Amino acid sequence: MKVVGSLGVALCLFLVVGVLVEVVPMAEGNTTPSQCKQETDLLVSACKSAVIIGLKPSANCCQRVRVTHVECACPYVTPKVANLIPLGRTIKQIEGCGRSVPRNFKCGSITTPP
Repeated sequence: MKVVGSLGVALCLFLVVGVLVEVVPMAEGNTTPSQCKQETDLLVSACKSAVIIGLKPSANCCQRVRVTHVECACPYVTPKVANLIPLGRTIKQIEGCGRSVPRNFKCGSITTPP
């Protein structure tokens, strides 16, 4: 997957936090690299205004967050990525999608608050 610039990286973090709410029911290891790329591209398209401007996520963005696989995003959560956008704001955006975010969940370089 090729992620371009800080927008793509920030969207990956948004994705990671978003899919944290789906970790348990998701089937892991069943996605191909092309499926991961497609999922991430669709997420970027649907969620860019929420990440860039800090708006409430759209219904389409929330849907993409719920269906994108966590194993596609966690490898991209480096310390640099984790510092690009505030985790607290991202969690609030995910909660704006009607989802709760698990506490103390580790994905890449982030761990959600206790």
